[in-house]
Amino acid sequence: MMVKKRTAKILALRYKIMAAILIMLAGGLVLLPKYEKSEGIPAEQLLSNIISLERYVSSDQISDKLINQDPSFILIDVRDEDSYTKYTLPNAINIPLKNLLDETFESFLNQDQFDVVFFSNDNFYADQAWAICNRLEYKNLHVLKGGINKWFATIINPQEPDENMPSEAFELYTTRKAASMFYGVVYPDQVTSNTPIKITPKQIITVKKKKKTAEGGC
Repeated sequence: MMVKKRTAKILALRYKIMAAILIMLAGGLVLLPKYEKSEGIPAEQLLSNIISLERYVSSDQISDKLINQDPSFILIDVRDEDSYTKYTLPNAINIPLKNLLDETFESFLNQDQFDVVFFSNDNFYADQAWAICNRLEYKNLHVLKGGINKWFATIINPQEPDENMPSEAFELYTTRKAASMFYGVVYPDQVTSNTPIKITPKQIITVKKKKKTAEGGC
């Protein structure tokens, strides 16, 4: 219990530091002389976007999209390659944060065909990826709230509500338990010698190159 409280305090402090850094960066851009500003959205707009929480999507939303094979989004894992190899979300593409601006990956990020959902272990690196791409005016950007840690706590290992909790909590638990089974979690009450193991086929994502606006002419 003490360990959980200490971990929660550390994570809360980390989020506050990240939020402060993002706000300071955006605030600094606002104060820069006009000639020093780089290309991208105005700094004031960037600051407004960073403060807004609309970029976050929940693990339940992403799970529902995956189960229903929703083709409208791309999951981008911004952790390093080793972390990605050990575990990632179904059909996720690995674009480490340090390589985010590599030309190789631009077609996945700067396009209007799919929603882009960044994730990392928590929000820390995914928020940075979002801020960078938002600054570049890339569209349809989102962040998986709580990252893989939240994914495990809610979808892969949902906590059973106690008997005093409202019916909504039991309905949510039932949904999450069914989802976890979809992702391969096996519960003791379902184990039989003939239980088939379901393998979710990997989705192949083909991204169309974004059309560039013609320069010059009339």
